[in-house]
Amino acid sequence: MAQQALVLSNYTFSETNTLIGTISGREPGSSFTNLKLVGPGSAMFTIDKNKKLHFKKGAKSTDAIYHDVVIEYQTQAGKFTDTLRVVKDQFIRNQVIAHRGAWKQRGTTENSIAALQHAIQLGCMGSEFDVHMSADSVLVVNHDHTVGQVPIETTPASELAQLKLSNGENLPTVEAYLKEGMKQNKTKLILEIKASKVSKERSVALARKVVQMVEGLKAQGWTDYISFDYDVCKTVMQLAPYAKVAYLNGDKSPAELASDKFFGLDYHYSVLKKNENWLQEAKKHKITVNVWTVNDKELMQWFLDRKVEFITTNEPEMLLELIK
Repeated sequence: MAQQALVLSNYTFSETNTLIGTISGREPGSSFTNLKLVGPGSAMFTIDKNKKLHFKKGAKSTDAIYHDVVIEYQTQAGKFTDTLRVVKDQFIRNQVIAHRGAWKQRGTTENSIAALQHAIQLGCMGSEFDVHMSADSVLVVNHDHTVGQVPIETTPASELAQLKLSNGENLPTVEAYLKEGMKQNKTKLILEIKASKVSKERSVALARKVVQMVEGLKAQGWTDYISFDYDVCKTVMQLAPYAKVAYLNGDKSPAELASDKFFGLDYHYSVLKKNENWLQEAKKHKITVNVWTVNDKELMQWFLDRKVEFITTNEPEMLLELIK
């Protein structure tokens, strides 16, 4: 999957907030001029002199959940075109992130396509899923490093493809999972990059492969990132400066995360109960707070009362009922 030469600082748009984002070159210091919209997108979008992409005031978008914006540009090597996909922002703004999808009350399997579909049907803000890389660098969705007794990192994708989840699905690939999630624009896809058990180098390689996959599918507008591995998080931010990335491990203060330009922290509830001052510190530094994995109604309410942005739960139905 080819990566784009141009990137946006944001990949969603609305008819009321007309500024979408700034266009820049993927490679640092890359020079490009004479940006011009070509094709159908020119009827709905404009580019200003500061290389900012806008939704045209007064324009009406179609019922399509996204638009592919084709941009012509000039470099020293000649004239080129690139296509950027912008998603109509109808994403749900509640606090509910379904942990590995909505599976527990639905009698299906965590991290399955069905669990993702259920999270979307419920109206969750996000559906979290876990990503590993096979021996031959194919990305698959699973929480553990093994599927039953089969180790993902040392098994080729052809063998992993034969494995069945308990609900009868084949082990999902990340490509299939993302494509399913991109059929709608209500629920965000919260992609957790699992650190390798083999080496740090392989963890970083996985992060690179994930960003390449997301960008190759033009799934930027749907996808946010989380990881327990700080280097993985920083690799994603380096490759995709537009990405919303949150750190999971709980050993960095909000000030430290803000200094490294993280979107948010995503910590176990025990960490935030112990360091309650971090909730206010996060607001001060304008980074979001997600808390995991909260399955108790009283604890959910404790965090809702403190106005955290997101709560990751195996009980999305319970949390949705609580925030009605």
